[in-house]
Amino acid sequence: MTDPAPVADVAGPGPDRPRAWPPVLTVAPIVAARGEMRLPGSKSMSNRALLLAALARGTTTLSGLLDADDTRVMIAALRDLGVDIERTGDVARVTGCGGRFPVAAAQLHMGNAGTAMRSLAAALAFAGGRYRLDGVARMRERPIGDLVEALNAMGARITYLGAPGYPPLQIEAAAVAPADGAVPVVRVRGNVSSQFLSGLLMAAPARAPVQGIDVAVEGELISQPYVEMTVAMMKTFGARVTGSGGRYHVEAGAYTSPGAYVIEGDASGASYFLALGAIAGGPVRVRGVGRDSLQGDLHFTRVLAAMGASVEVGDDWVQVRGPAGRLRAIETDATEIPDAAMTAAVLALFADGTTRITGIGSWRVKETDRIAAMAAEIGKLGAQVHSGSDWLSVTAPAQVREAWIDTYDDHRMAMCLSLAAASGVPVHIRDPRCVSKTFPGFFDELERLRAPGPR
Repeated sequence: MTDPAPVADVAGPGPDRPRAWPPVLTVAPIVAARGEMRLPGSKSMSNRALLLAALARGTTTLSGLLDADDTRVMIAALRDLGVDIERTGDVARVTGCGGRFPVAAAQLHMGNAGTAMRSLAAALAFAGGRYRLDGVARMRERPIGDLVEALNAMGARITYLGAPGYPPLQIEAAAVAPADGAVPVVRVRGNVSSQFLSGLLMAAPARAPVQGIDVAVEGELISQPYVEMTVAMMKTFGARVTGSGGRYHVEAGAYTSPGAYVIEGDASGASYFLALGAIAGGPVRVRGVGRDSLQGDLHFTRVLAAMGASVEVGDDWVQVRGPAGRLRAIETDATEIPDAAMTAAVLALFADGTTRITGIGSWRVKETDRIAAMAAEIGKLGAQVHSGSDWLSVTAPAQVREAWIDTYDDHRMAMCLSLAAASGVPVHIRDPRCVSKTFPGFFDELERLRAPGPR
């Protein structure tokens, strides 16, 4: 097999310089893997915690905060809005603004951080200022119309500066909310992204009239565990929220700092290393998440168990060991774990039979069209792949092929497909830098868990 792209090793970062990524990183065949690693902070929890702390009264110390591109985007935006954030390593001290940002007019660049774009757009809709939110070219292709429609129904004044339904957005000061009367109901569709509902809920306490506000979901709600995580975190910051699933009631009131908040390790990031334990012998143990995690992606352990891996879960750790033979192919509905489901698609390369993953329509509007991208890249590895609007099926080849993997500027494409090296062939990852979005140290941890000897 030949390929014109150069292949190089990763050059480690120095004390005063960022990591120097090669154009292509080769992951050598992984004969076996075992050991323990500590997860970086959850991206979803980190950005929610940063926003809630910024909106709250008082100062909050956040520990376990992720240091990656997406959280840097959120921190930069909040600082541009006048929020005082002091950061040292994975600890940040955020002095909240009590719901009113000090800077009343700003132009904010949100990169390709969907969590930051959507939650901040909702918060700024009722902040009383004039703001423009934009991002990279891909962000301008990621829908936000359902959220904007719901916010405008609440009295926001948000207009599109480009294609209707997509960023960039112009936000003007909202109209005054009614003071009394029946409890208003705002509706939002839930079948494109749970981030719309999460953003709406986080903005609701500041917008709700004295009698509160109801938020109702129209249609199917995907990724519901992310919404339940949002509600749990809102409550920690003093919000009064009831309901679940299709309808929530949010009372009026200001967020209040809990003083300190500990962010869990990233359960989505855990999926790669737990999968590694399943396909490269193990045991591999990840620390930072456990049985009481707020993150729905920990349900990926059910997929691993169904495929034949041995799974143990503790208070602050999860450990996976592979079966004696190959994994079992399964059919699974991944509506609740869309990010971790990408890892399941790669596990299918190590399973007997055809694995079918459904409920992944949201993949189409992520950092790239992940259904099309995964079908193309897994196909390069020799698998038989079929796909539809919200499903993907993978039948493993007799032997996985060496391949040059395109990553589409999508961190999860790079991380999950690197696991194919456990099949005994090298895998060449183009643009490995993309993992910096949520897990800058991913390839270091992957190498550290390599172990000699048979599986």
